[in-house]
Amino acid sequence: MTSDLICVGTVGGAFGVRGEVRLKSFCARPEDIETYSPLTTEDGTRSYTVALIGTIQSGFTARLGGVMTKEQADALKGLRLFARRDQLPSLPDDEFYHTDLIGLAVLDPGGTELGHVRSVQNHGAGDLLEIHGPGLKDTILLPFTRENAPTVDLAQGRVIVDLPDGTL
Repeated sequence: MTSDLICVGTVGGAFGVRGEVRLKSFCARPEDIETYSPLTTEDGTRSYTVALIGTIQSGFTARLGGVMTKEQADALKGLRLFARRDQLPSLPDDEFYHTDLIGLAVLDPGGTELGHVRSVQNHGAGDLLEIHGPGLKDTILLPFTRENAPTVDLAQGRVIVDLPDGTL
């Protein structure tokens, strides 16, 4: 486990003129973000209580503790909000928090290192591992499925991938 903090959402800026914000949740059940309140900044220097007010196309409208004006809300645009790992539910053996996958070494089934996981992306059709490495001409986006990534070993800091033909 790489971090005691897990990013659970991000602030999209002000919503209205009374300090409300647009909030995007990264939780499996998006509304759960409120239950992990208070949320902190990545460095832990600031903490915000979260109260969801309504839903919008890209997430929620919310009130963050201490944010009273549109200007204060606008100043938080892009702010990533974190919950402590111990606040979050335990995951089954075949599920992972994105933060735990980032930075893992990527090896082929023969043990040759291909690179590392730069990010985990999801554009609506499932998770994609962004794999980057010195031996790769370009970054690879690999669907994170059991077929493509049969072994994820967090203790050893690696993921074994079986790349589809033609990927390299």
